[in-house]
Amino acid sequence: MDILKWRKSSRSNINGGDCVEVARLPYAIGIRDSKNPHHGHLTITPNAFHALTHRIKHDELPR
Repeated sequence: MDILKWRKSSRSNINGGDCVEVARLPYAIGIRDSKNPHHGHLTITPNAFHALTHRIKHDELPR
């Protein structure tokens, strides 16, 4: 049983159904592919998550 409350990104359906889900952990943020939820997740600190989402929103990721 999955006890974490995963939520799908509000922008997940924009790029042809590429879906990302996030869950708040006690001291971290979990990120996973909603199409493969049982294949694990990435765990990062809240500060790293904030920096990542900031860079995504401002199109600052390396290409």
